[in-house]
Amino acid sequence: METLLSMVDSVNDVLWNVVLILLLCGTGIYYTIRLKFIQVRKFTEGFKLVFGSISLKGKKGSQGEMTTFQSVATAIAAQVGTGNLTGAATALIGGGPGAIFWMWLSAFFGMATIYAEAALAQEYKTKKDGEITGGPIYYIQAAFQGTFGKALAAVFAVFIILALGFMGNMVQSNSIGSAFSEVFTSRNINIPPVTIGIALALVAAFIFIGGTTRLASVVEKIVPIMAGIYIVGSLIVILSNITMVPEAFRQIIVGAFQPSAVLGGAAGVTVKHAIRFGVARGLFSNEAGMGSTPHAHARATAENPHKQGLAAMISVFIDTFIILNLTVFSVLTTGALGSGKEGTALTQYAFSTVFGGFGDIFVACCLLFFAFSTILGWHFFGAINVKYLFGQKGMKVYSLLVVLFIVIGSSLKVNLVWSLADFFNGLMVIPNALALLALGGIVMRICKTYGSN
Repeated sequence: METLLSMVDSVNDVLWNVVLILLLCGTGIYYTIRLKFIQVRKFTEGFKLVFGSISLKGKKGSQGEMTTFQSVATAIAAQVGTGNLTGAATALIGGGPGAIFWMWLSAFFGMATIYAEAALAQEYKTKKDGEITGGPIYYIQAAFQGTFGKALAAVFAVFIILALGFMGNMVQSNSIGSAFSEVFTSRNINIPPVTIGIALALVAAFIFIGGTTRLASVVEKIVPIMAGIYIVGSLIVILSNITMVPEAFRQIIVGAFQPSAVLGGAAGVTVKHAIRFGVARGLFSNEAGMGSTPHAHARATAENPHKQGLAAMISVFIDTFIILNLTVFSVLTTGALGSGKEGTALTQYAFSTVFGGFGDIFVACCLLFFAFSTILGWHFFGAINVKYLFGQKGMKVYSLLVVLFIVIGSSLKVNLVWSLADFFNGLMVIPNALALLALGGIVMRICKTYGSN
């Protein structure tokens, strides 16, 4: 295992320190400039589009598979997961507080990227086997005609199945298992993490069987409730340490450019580490540019591609600038970063400084719902690509493998699971980002045709 971890980390160093930082941030900057800072200009309109269609009644769109709110809820369900609780903690450990600054920056540019992804997903969606479908596999083929386009789309499909359906869902179950293991261990209860993994897999299998309709109905109920509970709990922690908020901001800003001034030279964290962990964990959290959430946006009954793009921007804002920041400031204002804890345990420790023995239970329960909703979303995204490659006949095998990986992931070492997830997440970005850059003219046409300016 240690040899495998070392090999994967070596590849990730090249992938994340050079290739993906340039590709992800470059794509975001490109669209931010070409779309005239659409994430600022059209933020209010996007906000109204999302929350104007909010519903907890499970209604289904007439032409697509989801309402606008359901599609955004499904996207947020995939985005708001382990990355917001455990990923934020691992970013703080690996890159120091300064990593959060780079996470903010990548998310800001990512809002323009995800506008393009969602708009293109709507533009190139199609009807297959009686149901609306879409995603990068379709706009990749539009960007690159002929054999090359088909081959690149197939490569993307393989990468997303591995990255989200298998490796990504291992991360989710691993974090849930670790969180509850922390709860059980502190109370001298001997329940192995794999037990949690099995229970999680069984519930997930039940929802998988119900298809898109059951998924949309579940996530549109879970997402607003789970987000609301976590927001209230986090605000209590932060407000209890309100005098430390300015210091937390100082650590983030100074740490972005001079990590040793915040952590001390012995920590060994450099600006390169801060950028690498900020961008990588930011991507794992908000998924802008990764090519995952366009699958949900393609199924929305949007009035036009432009409006779905605006709605998609809000999902990144909610994920990174609200929920992820609540975790970050909970950790920094409580001084938990110096506790020696890592991953989920770090976030649990921060909440325990305010809530006492209930803190680790609160985080474990929130993580359960966050990560479980992500498992549902990622299974759905992978399923679209399985159908593209193998047809309906591949679905049972795929779902069975996802269930198996959920169980396996709950008992593996945290570092290996995250490294594998980073590796495959990085690979799927490349064909998606290339298509986004190639279709810049189409995105501009959509914005000019349907946007007021």
